[in-house]
Amino acid sequence: MNFNFIRNICLSCLAVLSIFYPLKTDALSHNWVGVPKSEFGEQLWDKSSIKKNQDGSIRVFSKFIPRSTSAITQDILYTMDVDCSEYVFRDIAVGANTFDEFKNKDLEWKDPHGDKLILGVIDQVCTFSN
Repeated sequence: MNFNFIRNICLSCLAVLSIFYPLKTDALSHNWVGVPKSEFGEQLWDKSSIKKNQDGSIRVFSKFIPRSTSAITQDILYTMDVDCSEYVFRDIAVGANTFDEFKNKDLEWKDPHGDKLILGVIDQVCTFSN
């Protein structure tokens, strides 16, 4: 058999496999946007994660990076809902390694109570989604 013939068969098989068994890409390509920092650290939200919920609120991934990190204080990942009409939020889930690592049992809407980081996320997410 000819080398080119074998190479073409292999490339064809690879093409068919990649069509029917695409590589699993669980790692989302995040598009992080920062809000103005506070004395506690910084908060980022992911533009590529925004989804509209059925109730009209917006779901978004968010990440808090504390001012100083250690084994105890590390980045915290949030899945949060934002209600732009009421200017409130709720944390759906939280995690240190992945989003949705721990589901939040308290799904009540919360007032940000002047928290600059949360207010920044609400502001930017609501502006971006409109």
